[in-house]
Amino acid sequence: MKQYLVIGLGRFGTSVAKTLYEAGENILGIDVSEELVQDRINNNILKNAIIGDASDGKILKDIGAENFDVAFVCIGDIEASVMIALNLKELGIKSIIAKAINKKHGKVLTKIGATEIVYPEEHMGKRIAELTMNTDIIEHLKFTDNFVLVEVKAPSIFWNNSLIKLDVRNKYNINIVGIKKSKGEFLPNPTANVVIEEGDILVIITDKKTVESFNKLI
Repeated sequence: MKQYLVIGLGRFGTSVAKTLYEAGENILGIDVSEELVQDRINNNILKNAIIGDASDGKILKDIGAENFDVAFVCIGDIEASVMIALNLKELGIKSIIAKAINKKHGKVLTKIGATEIVYPEEHMGKRIAELTMNTDIIEHLKFTDNFVLVEVKAPSIFWNNSLIKLDVRNKYNINIVGIKKSKGEFLPNPTANVVIEEGDILVIITDKKTVESFNKLI
């Protein structure tokens, strides 16, 4: 079984970690925030996580990062993510999937060894804007054989309910990382108080089995 390292437990990193964890994968999370690490463990988002600054190469060496098959760099800070990717490359990790906030950031990450660059907000915004009124689910990003990012119309049972009330993470095993509102506004990383309305389009991260089940709700 592969070993996954997720660095940065913000919204994007948490979605990656939770999906891998619930798929039964071996995963270790890292974040500089003690509060975030404890919250993710307490909420059963992942089992193993440590507090540390992965831009410090010694931290990665101490946890045996070189033994991981895949590393996700989910840090928004450009300088930190570049240093982390460089450290991972020097340790010999073959698969480094890094989040970038713009093309320049992504170009730098690629030059220092990241094997795949992800632009969550740019990618989601563009693809959602192009989405037609068909109910088909469209796969956007595939991180592993079982881990995907998809967009789908909000099912009617979601309408007029807030994300916190719907509790989609626990009830449906999905993580909503973006919403295109029915009036055209795109909300990346929606807050818990955002209300889902008829005509909204959701961008979710989950496993393929859950996608198939969720599609039946539409």
